[in-house]
Amino acid sequence: MVIVGAGQAGLSVAFYLRRLGLDPGNDFVILDRGPGPGGAWQLRWEALKLGYAHRVNDLPGMDELGLSFDSADRKVPAKQVVADFYARYEEHFGLQVVRPADVTRVDPTLDGVVVHFEGSYGSREVSTTVLVNATGTWGAPFVPWYPGMNDFAGRHLHTSEYRAAEEFRDQDVVVVGGGTSAIGFLLELEGVAGSITWCTRRPVNYLDGPQDLNIEAGARAVALQDEAAREGRALPSIVSTTGVPRSRRIQAAIERGLLSPRGMFSSIEPDGVRFPDSGFQHADAIIWATGFRPELRHLAPLKLREKAGGITVGQGAATRNARVFFAGYGPTASTIGANRAGRTIARQVIATLSSLDR
Repeated sequence: MVIVGAGQAGLSVAFYLRRLGLDPGNDFVILDRGPGPGGAWQLRWEALKLGYAHRVNDLPGMDELGLSFDSADRKVPAKQVVADFYARYEEHFGLQVVRPADVTRVDPTLDGVVVHFEGSYGSREVSTTVLVNATGTWGAPFVPWYPGMNDFAGRHLHTSEYRAAEEFRDQDVVVVGGGTSAIGFLLELEGVAGSITWCTRRPVNYLDGPQDLNIEAGARAVALQDEAAREGRALPSIVSTTGVPRSRRIQAAIERGLLSPRGMFSSIEPDGVRFPDSGFQHADAIIWATGFRPELRHLAPLKLREKAGGITVGQGAATRNARVFFAGYGPTASTIGANRAGRTIARQVIATLSSLDR
């Protein structure tokens, strides 16, 4: 069998498949397009630290290595910490991840699927009776359309393209989005950019109080994602239901006036953005911290998508093709539920393989 993706969801499934008796490299193979271990975290910006991001849960079995993100160095860039931990994890459990392996297409066959992928060795393919898709969302950035976008003379960039605040020194920057990424960019750009304008479609939902409020919000996000996945609808935004924790750093930025969103502009002009009240803000760059969508283009030949815009998934399996499983989709799209789903999906994969053998 084949697992596509070696982020948290893919590695979690692999861990439980191994525990259930399958041999990595022989009974199953993991294909990952990243240049190294770390999933999407290895591609995030240098200034992002673990303490400023949503909590990263440990992978199942990580305690065997004496590792935990809870005790990781908060001064080191998150991308380095996650890449290091994942590399040690892959080696410890002998997962033999194949990379770089960019899966470009998955075609149906009479008894399963054939997975086409590319890497430094050229184009390859592998046939399998069962597929676990764990590609996450990083490869499918979402940027909403606004009138005049194509006429903007400045720079458009999405969260996935952001590297460092220094690139915007003395520039007028517009940041779009109401989540932790947008707020992180604002904090980094302060004192570097010439001016910063924050635009959001809705009021920012700050979370106050103890950790259990975060857990409650996370549970609600999982429930909404699961409901949408079961109904084949487009998945709702995680941040719209979880909110942004009001840390001391964020509270201080609110009090000094940095985190004061203006509301959303109505159109884009060559040298800036125009607001509904006819107000105008000059801009050299617009940073779109507007989230991601599930990365599913490579699965198009399987015709799994519903008219409602999503893929119907129940208990990890696609309704339209019971041999295709999804880890990191819907309720398992973040660290909130990825590890629990790994165990469930691994058991279902074993059951499916057993039934096929009979």
